[in-house]
Amino acid sequence: MEIDDLITPAHVVARLKATSKKQVLQELAKRAAELTGLHERSIFDVLLERERLGTTGVGNGIAIPHGKLAEMKSLFGLFARLEESVDFDSIDEQPVDLIFLLLAPEGAGADHLKALARVSRLLRDRGICEKLRGTDQPEALYALLTDSTASNAA
Repeated sequence: MEIDDLITPAHVVARLKATSKKQVLQELAKRAAELTGLHERSIFDVLLERERLGTTGVGNGIAIPHGKLAEMKSLFGLFARLEESVDFDSIDEQPVDLIFLLLAPEGAGADHLKALARVSRLLRDRGICEKLRGTDQPEALYALLTDSTASNAA
């Protein structure tokens, strides 16, 4: 499972504007709906439900909101770099500015977990995160996300 299996250049938002966790999830749901053809509300509801179980703010300014939808046909990723950090109830109580949304089909099981692990490994790399924070060009963000897969192979 590689990052370019989850995202394309169209799945990168270089300057997402949001002022709260809820607004971030709404914006992500809107963008994901545009790209998948699924209902924005369905995506938002599954993300919100997952957040109620516990935050997906994993620390170091990173969040990995995720969920499963029956209508999804395959794994789907969306990366967003926020214009301004927002409080995401993160485990380290630090605001979030890098977000990788992951959606999976209901029966994805192991594939969903492998994708989550892959994204988590990538975003644990402080060097990669510094570079992601250092550019607001979608093409550069996509290149950083996908080029790093070679050095972090599973």
